Amino acid sequence: MDDTVRNDTTTRLVDRPSLSEAMIVSTCNRLEVYSSTDSFHAGVADVIEVLAEISGVDTETLRSYLYVRYADAAAEHMMVVAAGLDSMVVGEQQIIGQVRTAYQSAAEKGTVGPKLHSIAQSALHVGKRVHSETGIDEAGSSMVTYALDQAMANADLEDLAGKTALVLGAGAMASLAATHLGKRGVEKLIIANRTFERAQRVAQHAREAGVAAEALAYEDRAAVLGEVDIAVSATGADGFTITADDIPETRASRLMLVDLSLPRDIDDAAGEVAGVDLVNIESLHKSVTARDSTSRAHLKAQKIIADELREFQSEQRVRDVVPALTAMRTRANDIMESEADRLRSRLGELDDKQFGEVTKAMRRVVNEMLHTPTVRAKKLAAEEGTVTFGDALTRLFGPDEADADSPSVAVNAVDLPRVDQTDTGTIYTLRKDAENA
Repeated sequence: MDDTVRNDTTTRLVDRPSLSEAMIVSTCNRLEVYSSTDSFHAGVADVIEVLAEISGVDTETLRSYLYVRYADAAAEHMMVVAAGLDSMVVGEQQIIGQVRTAYQSAAEKGTVGPKLHSIAQSALHVGKRVHSETGIDEAGSSMVTYALDQAMANADLEDLAGKTALVLGAGAMASLAATHLGKRGVEKLIIANRTFERAQRVAQHAREAGVAAEALAYEDRAAVLGEVDIAVSATGADGFTITADDIPETRASRLMLVDLSLPRDIDDAAGEVAGVDLVNIESLHKSVTARDSTSRAHLKAQKIIADELREFQSEQRVRDVVPALTAMRTRANDIMESEADRLRSRLGELDDKQFGEVTKAMRRVVNEMLHTPTVRAKKLAAEEGTVTFGDALTRLFGPDEADADSPSVAVNAVDLPRVDQTDTGTIYTLRKDAENA
């Protein structure tokens, strides 16, 4: 989704009756819609309808490829995404920049309000902490390293000195591959990508690192397979980037193919061609990127996210209760002023100084009466998740316990009812599951 389409989509989203804020994070294998809604089911329906209008895909098909994160689950998800824990390359830093760009773009369009502003700022803060305080960045590199190690072992090579490599793609994984190929002694890099300008940028970065590199038109990729020693594909394309038919019968050397994509970029049949070795790391993806990984870096990153999520929840709930507290104080002061005016007309024998003392005393009484409930209401909101002022008052002054919060929701869109309900909400995200698309 390019910038023009993304901006048009966010505008269409906030034009819907149930949606007040919207931002879109779009990458080569990710499409996420973050929005604020006053009605959960109506909001989901509005988002799906807008996506259907933009994409031309019918709503039923879209539902089968989307899942929903609602309330705190949405906040946690954006934090996980910004930290790089939900990426194909675990810990990759490109995604935090993409989240920041999506947020800034939506802010410039005026589709971000206080709720998305708060969650985006928190997520970006989490991403910075995870990248600076853990070793999570090394996980993505290890995936590329492992794949290259396997390919070189199959070819009985200790390094790639004097070799020529073709890299398909220009995203995080492809860029990592280009970097590691350069470190292993590749003499020349050829970069091909569907967007030629992005291929040129990767090639430029390689040249700045001292490796000869050039960009190639994506449609010409098969033409160079006879002259390269290794081809690495990481595009997230809808179809295969390399097939058996693309492999020329005559080649300068044994050809190493490395597929770094999920779903696969390179047809398995290509690896069955004589003189061709194919390394496919699809089987490693779950073990390297799983959120339940027990590696020290993953565990530390998950703790940072859990701590920051609790802080976000407390700040958000306190922020939600402040307007009601302010309104209560304003109303109390208005009543006090009105009563003071009434007393002045009845106590005409008091001079201005004496009446000023009476007014100060009344104001002190109001402030003292409101101080404790105000403090306790904020404490309840922050510590116990009471998100409405009505709930806070019930907990403070009522005989019964307040109803529990509406829980966070994380479900597949296809499982949601088609009719609107009466429940209300704040933030949710719809994401296209690229692995199943």
